[in-house]
Amino acid sequence: MAANLSSEAWLKRLVAFDTTSANSNLALIEDVAGYLDRFGVHAHLVHNDEGDKANLYATIGPDDRGGVVLSGHSDVVPVTGQPWRTDPFALHAAEGKLYGRGTADMKGFIACVLAAVPALVERGLATPVHIALSYDEEVGCVGVRRLLDMIRAELPRPAAVIVGEPTGMRVVNAHKGISVQTTTVTGRDGHSSAPERGVSAIAYSAEIIRFLAGLARELASKGGADPRFEPPGTTLNVGTIWGGTAVNIIARECSFRWEFRSIPDADPAAVLARFDAFVAAEILPRMRAVHPDATVVTEIRAGSPALRAEPDSAAEALARRLTGANESHAAAFVCEAGLFRQAGIPAVVCGPGEISEAHQPNEFIARDQLAACDAFLARLVDYVAG
Repeated sequence: MAANLSSEAWLKRLVAFDTTSANSNLALIEDVAGYLDRFGVHAHLVHNDEGDKANLYATIGPDDRGGVVLSGHSDVVPVTGQPWRTDPFALHAAEGKLYGRGTADMKGFIACVLAAVPALVERGLATPVHIALSYDEEVGCVGVRRLLDMIRAELPRPAAVIVGEPTGMRVVNAHKGISVQTTTVTGRDGHSSAPERGVSAIAYSAEIIRFLAGLARELASKGGADPRFEPPGTTLNVGTIWGGTAVNIIARECSFRWEFRSIPDADPAAVLARFDAFVAAEILPRMRAVHPDATVVTEIRAGSPALRAEPDSAAEALARRLTGANESHAAAFVCEAGLFRQAGIPAVVCGPGEISEAHQPNEFIARDQLAACDAFLARLVDYVAG
């Protein structure tokens, strides 16, 4: 591999790795680790239990002090069923745009960081720069938690982290949190000609989902929402549902997966408490009047905290200095910045591309966004070189 690749050349290389969250990311991580090794930069790999995925953490500059973390996730969302006009895992350029899965979310940022490595190494840094790449961000910010455990246990605490999610290079100092649940309703099956003898899990699931729809409307109209976010309040969505076996059988089991995204000042536990109270008072008594063993079980599958704005933090001060921005923004999406802040590391979000392109067929990043991120990182090099 050539030592000095441009950010676009790196993006082409990164997009070619199919790191859909269901797949291993090791080929990409090992490729990056090998590249860093050519510059004498050692990469720590933190694997999952199965050993088929890994986080990467590498330090350029002195390793006995904190510094600036440049953080990105290596996984991407699936392309299955999407009408792509080109191969999603082969970078395609047209009219100033670079198409491919992960170009905006968020291999564009990673490409710019890797392209900046030669300059970072050559300058002899006074303040270290840490490169952090995680796995399974798209399925609940899973992998970075192990990375944070390693940092807390073994390494100096960084002074600031810049998470390069696509913000159009705007500084984002707040994002929403998320909680993802699966609710399974278990009733009693039977012949559909005698519905009074069974307990339809589908029918009761429908009632619970109707309650969630009402709760979503209430949360959307509730006072105290944060106008910096769009939409300004906590949102709720039921994403998938499955159950039943045949049209003439009363459904014994039905499951649905739902999520809510809360603003930083909201209490996520309050939403779950409202849900549990409704099920306990309105659903289970009627189900168990027919079938005492009927159940409604809700399992929290994933969750990640919101990022609360800290205008005076080291991370925001640095990001504003590097961008020249006079204001910061809030984002409705969820990312790993909230987890970094929860671990005691000041965090902001700032990266190339637009979130509106993320997860879409024919995802793209504009070339001028890569250029803007390259310039941002060049200013960072000057800053940390002292």
